Amino acid sequence: MNSASATTAAGTPLAVESDLQIAGDILSVQHLLQPAREHPVTVAEFAGLARSIAADRAAWEHLVEYDATTRWYHRLRTGPGYEVWLLSWVPGQGSGLHDHGASSGVLTVLDGELTEHGPRGPLTLGTGAQRVFAPGYAHEVVNDTLDGAVSLHVYFPGLTEMPMHSCSPAQQEHVPA
Repeated sequence: MNSASATTAAGTPLAVESDLQIAGDILSVQHLLQPAREHPVTVAEFAGLARSIAADRAAWEHLVEYDATTRWYHRLRTGPGYEVWLLSWVPGQGSGLHDHGASSGVLTVLDGELTEHGPRGPLTLGTGAQRVFAPGYAHEVVNDTLDGAVSLHVYFPGLTEMPMHSCSPAQQEHVPA
């Protein structure tokens, strides 16, 4: 029965009740509210953490250094079961093909442009772009531009290993079958 056409026995229309009238005010039922988490626990919350750090440029920009001889990185934050790293990339610098062991992660480009070489081919990531990856996901990240780049990496659980792989997807040759 459609509530818009419902009537009483006397033929008068029934009032349509809102969800609030039916369920009551959720704010008055405190035990049903989820408290705000001090530390993220879901992939969406980790991605949100990365976005909030990215938005607070004053908190990380002064820490960034560029090193032409090696990749520069700085552990920015740790929490229960996660850590946050800030990395810089000079032109031509890359990570090499690697995975993150048992850790999942969120990569966020804070400044510049990076190219991720993964199983589906190259993917250009501009400022603000995010990539989420599961344990064992192998990729190579490279700065293919003529300008420096900065990225933020959130690992959960914290990074304990970063196994390198022998063949770079950026340099793979395709041999006809």
